[in-house]
Amino acid sequence: MSTLDPAGPAAASTAWLWWGMFAFSTLVLIVVVALWLYAIRRDPGEVGDQQAQRVQNRWIIGGGFVLPLVSITALLGFGIPMGHNMTPLAADEDVLRIDVTAHRWWWAVSYPNEGITLRDELHIPVGVPVHVHVTSEDVIHSFWVPRLAGKLDAIPGHTNVLRLEADETGTFQGRCAEFCGVGHAHMHFTVEAHAQEAFDEWLQQAAQDDD
Repeated sequence: MSTLDPAGPAAASTAWLWWGMFAFSTLVLIVVVALWLYAIRRDPGEVGDQQAQRVQNRWIIGGGFVLPLVSITALLGFGIPMGHNMTPLAADEDVLRIDVTAHRWWWAVSYPNEGITLRDELHIPVGVPVHVHVTSEDVIHSFWVPRLAGKLDAIPGHTNVLRLEADETGTFQGRCAEFCGVGHAHMHFTVEAHAQEAFDEWLQQAAQDDD
């Protein structure tokens, strides 16, 4: 369930974004503490009113305008490209579609083009992006598979689309990340990532079982 143990490109982008923000915030903390220590230890000497005002203005402009502007620009420059790895792309229109409808407190899963319906489980091929169309039957929920992608709200009457992809085979745990009532803590599901050949076999067998 750790977002820092990614098993897909979207989750890897999330992890890199987390580490980048962590490193940047650590750097800011070190600089602020160093300035604080310097300020309480230094001997200011004799400072006139005009000089004191100029120093104060420099700190206000530098710390109150330049630093936030540079910080926000750097974070946006780093974060926006990462965000593109988490959203569906126009070039992916022909990928596998999975519809997920949240209920209190379970997940209805269907493969509309294959005629497959499941409960609390998804199956996807490895190394291939799929589009998960998420909505809700009752209240707002949130679809989240930490090792594969970011969170996506499931909203009644509205459909959001998540680009999901796994880099390796295995079973990945997912859950509702939005408090939705007394059964929220037990609203789990799994995503099973298969090698392409194994996924094709599963798809064929599941379609036969649903007939």
